[in-house]
Amino acid sequence: MHPAFSILFFTTLAGAAQGLVCALALAVLFGLELAPGFLGIALGVAEVLLVAGLAASFMHLGRKTRAWRAVLMWRTSWMSREVIVLPVFIALVALWWLSLRLGIGAPWSWLLPLLVLYGAMLLWYCTAMIYACLRFIEEWAHPLTVLNFTLIGLSSGLVLACAMAASSGEARFVQVFGPWALIATLAAWAARGGALRRNARLRHKSTLQSATGIRAQKLVQKSMGMSAGSFNTREFFHGVSLAALGNMKLGFLLLAFVLPASLATWGIASASVLPWLLAALVQAPGLLAERWFFFAQARHPQNLYYQVVS
Repeated sequence: MHPAFSILFFTTLAGAAQGLVCALALAVLFGLELAPGFLGIALGVAEVLLVAGLAASFMHLGRKTRAWRAVLMWRTSWMSREVIVLPVFIALVALWWLSLRLGIGAPWSWLLPLLVLYGAMLLWYCTAMIYACLRFIEEWAHPLTVLNFTLIGLSSGLVLACAMAASSGEARFVQVFGPWALIATLAAWAARGGALRRNARLRHKSTLQSATGIRAQKLVQKSMGMSAGSFNTREFFHGVSLAALGNMKLGFLLLAFVLPASLATWGIASASVLPWLLAALVQAPGLLAERWFFFAQARHPQNLYYQVVS
């Protein structure tokens, strides 16, 4: 598939924001003392990331004035469900931030964090199911897709939360959630590695024979199915070499998982700010590279006919 950068930014920014608010919600629900200033700033950052992700997703639309129509198929479409859940989640985060600004206490002090926590999990599920429900793209049609979206979001959000907490002097938050950031990063690494190994072993059901309707045992494609480029050749194939794909895979494994996990270990052991800041900075491009590879690795069956094989 051809990775659309609007979707890369949306899923990466929204996932990190979801992980960040999950960490904040759990801290509040379990009675961890947080400075109101830190909690408000962290929620503000999460809101900015969510709105920026929403804005990036609009760039993917052909006719942006018709975006509202995306909600009409909510009974059958996971994308429609995501379009409904995302604004509700953004509103909940904004309401939680506003309640802090106004000094509103119970029951909002525990109800809003709980609703935000459930909203983040539901949004991860809806977003991941947009791809996991596509059975004809076998790289995505697996429960690991949902697990990876959730764990990568948790990892990025927890790392970001620890970086912000360390910078704000919230040592207790880092002591509690630092190890969980490391665990989430290692779990995300393991799950993503499992998906990579599964996809490497895939034997696709679609073949050149089924794509062309030619039943010959020995069939070799010499050119793509049309003489010029089209929507099919632009949107369903990334156009990069296998060597570039391999380099991208090594790059995102290093930047999104290996280095952040190493820096998180350093941050937990040293109780210093620098490792967490470096972990958040290093992980950001790694997350974009991971999401790019997620789309690029997917093989749409139509490419058996429309892409050059020889």
